[in-house]
Amino acid sequence: MRFDLSDPTFDVTSPVVHGAREQDWFVETNLGWAVVRYAEASALLKDRRFQQGNAKWPAQNGIHSGLFSDWWKETLLSLEGEDHSRLRRLLMPAFRNKTIAAMRPRFQALANELIDGFVERGEVEFVSEFAEPYSARIICVLLGLPEEEWPQVARWADDLGASFSINVGAEVPRIEAALTGLHDYLDAVVADRQVHPRDDLVTTLLNAQETEGRLTRHELGVALVFLAFAGMETTRNQLGLALQTLLAHPDQWALLGERPDLGGQAVEEVIRVNPTVTWVTREAVEDVDFQGLHIPRGGIVQMLSHASGTDPRAVPDPSFDITQVRTPHLGFGSGVHHCLGHFVARTDMAVALPLLARRMPDAVPDGPGEWMPVSGNTGPLRFPIRFTAGSRAEA
Repeated sequence: MRFDLSDPTFDVTSPVVHGAREQDWFVETNLGWAVVRYAEASALLKDRRFQQGNAKWPAQNGIHSGLFSDWWKETLLSLEGEDHSRLRRLLMPAFRNKTIAAMRPRFQALANELIDGFVERGEVEFVSEFAEPYSARIICVLLGLPEEEWPQVARWADDLGASFSINVGAEVPRIEAALTGLHDYLDAVVADRQVHPRDDLVTTLLNAQETEGRLTRHELGVALVFLAFAGMETTRNQLGLALQTLLAHPDQWALLGERPDLGGQAVEEVIRVNPTVTWVTREAVEDVDFQGLHIPRGGIVQMLSHASGTDPRAVPDPSFDITQVRTPHLGFGSGVHHCLGHFVARTDMAVALPLLARRMPDAVPDGPGEWMPVSGNTGPLRFPIRFTAGSRAEA
């Protein structure tokens, strides 16, 4: 058996993948080996004989030079060793749990404001009217950007999101135009903060660059572009997938509306069974022999998020249930490359999902919508929803 992870019709959550999981812990693919069981995926993500494998993603798709290729090699996803550790240390204070938890009231107000915009209609195109503005405006808040400029930031982030597409080779002109636009925009923000410092992430990083010499101006630009697009794109997609999953389980949707305290567990369950990041990549830095598989230096392993999260060896009853506390999923990765922004994603979704469930209690999909392939990074392009028209949020 061999999987073609680049085939847009291949579904990494399909019974074919589940069947392969019962045969062995790995499957050969066109992009290395797919790891389909939880224990092996978790172990490999923490194994220091492997590094983040995304650095080779452009080259694997025939992109060997140019603006996108050069930028990709310098993002936090691709860096290793001291450079990776140094950048994470500089960025970490802005993404600590305590820092993000303090923003919950702002997230709640934003979610209610957006729901107010459509709740009296009884219908919503969820991506354009909620998931995208919600995730984009939160990134603007985090970076200290004017919230009213979110549509332009979102357009650039949408185009940069094609970086994770299995069709990335055909998207390079679009990606590079967005890279140029977002970089120039953020460069102007940095220039402004040099003259008018604020209490925001850009000023904090600028101080590290100017006074401590721990961050070059070029590294600052690369980091800001990456944060602006990665944080928005993944949250937008995961919110759409969360609604897809919850609306397919009306009892869970109703329960979430009644018990907002389950918002955090709902986020974990959704990412376990319907993750936007459908695989997490690692590259062997030396020859590795692991449980009967020889992985040569440079070999790629892809940890399939859904397959590991629904592996009955780790989760005896893998059915969707927001009341259950499960074995930690691998949707944010693990080890030294564990997602830096996971507290942001967990918090903003844990705030939004119960509010949506309370204010649209009888919501159902209004048609199939339009979705990206269920491989690579996935999510909705359009997801219309209908419900009984409600009222505005309580003051």
